[in-house]
Amino acid sequence: MQDRDYKDYGYDSTDPSHIHAGLARAVFELAGPLGPPCRVLDIGCGSGVICGDFQSRGCDVMGVDLSESGIDLARRNFSGCRFELLGVNDVSLDRLGEAPFDVVVSTEVVEHLYAPRELVRAAYSVLRPGGRFIVTTPYHGYLKNLGISLANHWDVHADPLWDGGHVKLFSRRTLGKLLTEAGFRDLRFRGVRRAPFLWMSMVFAGVKPGRS
Repeated sequence: MQDRDYKDYGYDSTDPSHIHAGLARAVFELAGPLGPPCRVLDIGCGSGVICGDFQSRGCDVMGVDLSESGIDLARRNFSGCRFELLGVNDVSLDRLGEAPFDVVVSTEVVEHLYAPRELVRAAYSVLRPGGRFIVTTPYHGYLKNLGISLANHWDVHADPLWDGGHVKLFSRRTLGKLLTEAGFRDLRFRGVRRAPFLWMSMVFAGVKPGRS
């Protein structure tokens, strides 16, 4: 999604979402060793909940989002992190005024973007060599799509009347391809919630090649 098309999500709480526990568990399984001096960037941080999770593990954390309500809540509730009102197109080390990051995370964001490659390229550009990118999105595959179709549930699952809603539906293959196209290697996968191949969401981690 281009920044000019963004619709503020309208955050009113820092309470974890209904899938936060499953996502967070998988994210931290794939993140590798954490704690000082690990530096983390959350692209599309919302109200800062994942940032707070990383901070509680001793990381130095920054979050960016286009939601004014989300950034306001994040700044008030996770004061030890840095938060900036920025979109994907503005994510660069020069713009952030930061050194390369050890971990970049983006949870349930890529499905909202008209140009998802911009997110992955931005993540790659701000990581140190050997750094890790972790991205999550709702899972789609043959069995799940078939089940949604048989239940006549697509109008609810992908509601076309939701301004700023999901505009991309990723499978394990297409999300993996998105990361490998950008240069990420050593991809790792986790399915989150529900039975295998009916997962609610999926988590991929990829490593930027090289050594810092």
